[in-house]
Amino acid sequence: MRVFLELMWFFKTEKKAYITGIFMLSIVALMQLVPPRVIGVIVDAIETRTLTASGLLMWVVLLAGVGLGMYILRYYWRILIFGSAVKLSRLLRNRLYSHFTNMSPSFYQKRRTGDLMAHATNDLQAIQQTAGVGVLTLVDSLATGGFVIIAMAATISWKLTLIALIPMPLMVILTWWYGEMLHARFHKAQEAFSTLNDKTQESITGIKVIKTFGQEKEDIEDFRRQSEEVVQKNIAVAKVDALFDPTISIVIGISFFLSLAFGARFVINGELTIGELVSFTTYLGLLIWPMLAFGWLFNIVERGRASLERVNFLLGEKPDIVDKDEALDIVPAGDISYSIKTFSYPGEPEPILKNIHFTLPPGTTLGIVGKTGAGKTSLLKLLIREFEGYQGEIKIAGKSLHEYKLDKLREAVGYVPQDHFLFSATVSENIAFAKPDSSEETIHEAARISHIHDDILQFTDGYETVVGERGVSLSGGQKQRISIARALLLNPEILILDDSLSAVDAKTEEEILAALKENREGKTTIITAHRLSAIQHADLIIVLDAGEIAERGSHQKLMENGGWYQDMYLRQQLEELVEQGG
Repeated sequence: MRVFLELMWFFKTEKKAYITGIFMLSIVALMQLVPPRVIGVIVDAIETRTLTASGLLMWVVLLAGVGLGMYILRYYWRILIFGSAVKLSRLLRNRLYSHFTNMSPSFYQKRRTGDLMAHATNDLQAIQQTAGVGVLTLVDSLATGGFVIIAMAATISWKLTLIALIPMPLMVILTWWYGEMLHARFHKAQEAFSTLNDKTQESITGIKVIKTFGQEKEDIEDFRRQSEEVVQKNIAVAKVDALFDPTISIVIGISFFLSLAFGARFVINGELTIGELVSFTTYLGLLIWPMLAFGWLFNIVERGRASLERVNFLLGEKPDIVDKDEALDIVPAGDISYSIKTFSYPGEPEPILKNIHFTLPPGTTLGIVGKTGAGKTSLLKLLIREFEGYQGEIKIAGKSLHEYKLDKLREAVGYVPQDHFLFSATVSENIAFAKPDSSEETIHEAARISHIHDDILQFTDGYETVVGERGVSLSGGQKQRISIARALLLNPEILILDDSLSAVDAKTEEEILAALKENREGKTTIITAHRLSAIQHADLIIVLDAGEIAERGSHQKLMENGGWYQDMYLRQQLEELVEQGG
């Protein structure tokens, strides 16, 4: 029952609803004692031939009143207790979602999307069941069972009551043992469901790749195998779950046998009347539900405990990147200075960046080039504090990045990543994502600068066209330019284009770069690219090789130096000339 203690913080929050619901539930348990006693009285009256029509009518009216009262109270305690359980599910779901948005990128490197989704669905459902049906079965089994046992002992026979309860310790021991097995197996079943959830999400997202490579059969087989594993794990849970009812039925059967056997002797000896024995067996019938509920309670509680452990473990993980005390609540602007000795990703022994030193005055355009894996994107991620743990310092306006609040730092940056993500919304909503209250004119202006405006006007519904999940209905170049427009709408102090012009043609690239130069005067722009024409206009170009700066300077200077940059630029110019038929 430790799960109820772990949820005590919520029960205290909703104490009014739970106390009122439990009080109503207890009243219902007391009212259930009336019918068996009335039946016993009527049986004795029939036996002694003292039952009258008016007396029978009185008892019938009493039973009808009790039935109506139980109906009303059961309606309201369900609303109070089950309604509170739904509130717990909502609260935990909101906490999880908020936790997900606050976690650092390293968190998502360790966690699968399907697993996180399973926590927010299946696990929360199990916890909700514990706070709703679990509380019901706990209170109802104790209240109904306790009141029935007291009524049996106090109003009929304490001896026969003790005899009927002889098998109960066996039931408690067995249901506890089943509960421990259920907890372990349900934990594994939830993990298997998380894996299947992740597999489904991954396959749907990558369906184009699967079809392109003709791997449909293999993917279906992989899904079938994982689905079968989920079934097997849940069957293992069901096998333990199936033990509860037969065990409780056997215990109840033994109790009935002992009650009838010894009750008959008590009637013969004159210690009980026929009516009292009928009332006793009817009361014993009322104990069937508390016993079944007790077994069901172990089932619900162990499922809830396993899920709560999974959710609490997730919520217990702390973000790697947090604001320091007394961080500056201002948007940084000014010189950007890099002075990094080494940086390695978490868990990676080899550094990805080494000996990075340069300074960018405000209004500078920086171009970063190099081979794939040279560290270009890593250099940018440190600027927006997606990762930390490097030896050295990055400063803006002479202050370390850690001196600024994280949200203010990122407010200063407009970042267009390599992996362009568009939401299942209209084109207009995607562009205005960071500033939903932007005017139509502002949205259109950002689209013009990124040279996507004319394309949007050709869409079926123009700016109100719904792009589909992850922008599936758009070309790569269109997605890139909408992403650039989204960043430009913020008019950020620092604009980062991380290989964000790779899917557009050379002419469009040139037009976008010219528009950026005209509209971002006095603001810093950082561009990484494989196509060197995208950065040849930059004030400073750095060439990364194996995480280190191999060359630096303007386009003219680097061409004169005769290194990797010159060789790559000439190769690309030759390729372009050949493509044009030269």
